[in-house]
Parts: sequence; structure tokens; C-alpha cells
Amino acid sequence: MRNLMMAAAVAVATLSAATPAIAQNTAAPGLVTVTVQDVSILNNFLNGAQVAALNNLNVPITVQAPISVAANVCGTTVAVLSAARKTGDAVCTATSGSRALADLTNRQLLSQKK
Repeated sequence: MRNLMMAAAVAVATLSAATPAIAQNTAAPGLVTVTVQDVSILNNFLNGAQVAALNNLNVPITVQAPISVAANVCGTTVAVLSAARKTGDAVCTATSGSRALADLTNRQLLSQKK
């Protein structure tokens, strides 16, 4: 009986520890996970040190972006991404850069490295 109780306690602890990691990979409502395969699309929007720092991260990188920003840089529409949000998390791959994507990348990835 004691072994069964210990196993149950370990299972609960394991599930509790795993839950935050799962939640971190899910975009908040109204946000889309944008994957950047090639950080050079941000060259015109970030300075050399920022681009170098991004190149030191594991590529691809991902950022959480408002649906309108994601639609713009991924070459799709808000309607397509909105429909994807209804069936699960909307994810897209950036095919172009923008000031908004660069600012989000800077805040979410580079400011953590300071």
C-alpha cells in the first residue's frame, strides 16, 4: 500500500512539473506563434549586435506575435490564422521581416539575454 501511495505522489509531482512547460508553448489568446527560420529577414530592423545575438540562438527561433503582425510577416491573412486558432494553435513561418516582428523578437528573446 505504501509503495502505491509513493507512486501516486511521484506521478502527481511529475504532472505538476510538466504543466508549466506545456503552457509556455501555447500562444496566448490573440497571439500566433511565428517561426523565424532565417534571422537575416530582420537585418533591416535590428542593429548588428542584435542580429549577431540572434544568430547565436538555436535556429529556428519562435516569438509570440499579434495575429495581424503574424499575417503580415507570414504572407497570409488574419482570417486564415483566426481559423487555425479555432482548431488549435495558429503557427506560421515568417517569410519577411517587419519593425513589429523585430521589436517582438528583441523583447522576447534578446532582452532575456542581458
